[in-house]
Amino acid sequence: MTGVSRSGSGARGVSPGARPSPNIWHHTATYEIENRAVDPDGLLEAAMAAQASWAGRTVLDVGCGTGFHLPRFAEAAASVVGVEPHHDLVAIARRRTKRLRHVSVLQGTAQDLPLPDASVDVVHARWAYFFGPGCEPGLAELDRVVRRGGTAFVIDNDPTRSTFGGWFRRSFPEVDPEAVQRFWTGRGWRRTPVEMRWSFSSRADLEAVVRIELTPDVAEAALAGHEGTEVDYAVNVWSKDY
Repeated sequence: MTGVSRSGSGARGVSPGARPSPNIWHHTATYEIENRAVDPDGLLEAAMAAQASWAGRTVLDVGCGTGFHLPRFAEAAASVVGVEPHHDLVAIARRRTKRLRHVSVLQGTAQDLPLPDASVDVVHARWAYFFGPGCEPGLAELDRVVRRGGTAFVIDNDPTRSTFGGWFRRSFPEVDPEAVQRFWTGRGWRRTPVEMRWSFSSRADLEAVVRIELTPDVAEAALAGHEGTEVDYAVNVWSKDY
């Protein structure tokens, strides 16, 4: 999660109003390993592309972190904008995309996007909205910046399914999946469930990522009971047309 939707951060170099994201903010290199391991089959991208194309359009990646996804969108999009509240991650994202002239990275938050009205066609927010309730100011900003005919996608964990979902549920029992689903559906968003996977190149990489994503006790129990370098992982792709 890259932490752009709720209030509460006063950290140096972080935009006011950003919610801290302890995994990528404090373990940036390990989170890069996680990004490379996520969804090797491209199921999330396929789920989005089935609903809206970004070819020749303007894409906004909210909570873009180190800009991992920006080059991929840039392959087809006319222009791509990443928004991220953490200054150090903004710097990494800019270095990553410095040769892509149609990609820009701006520092800002979901609830105060540094973009003009009706300026983007497709929005991608992956692990950036923290499970619904509390995200209302960010969603109001999407209403402002997405053009008529545009589509927004929010990708988040589904703790009701999969091996990772079980681990997540034990780590964060305060997250109520039913409340999350009511939040999104009540605001007119569509749910597309996706069963993807993590696939790591080594057991050490898997262990490092599990330890930044889960509470310490749950992480150690999960690793003790799980073999190999892959984990089945359920997510929801929430989408809305404007």
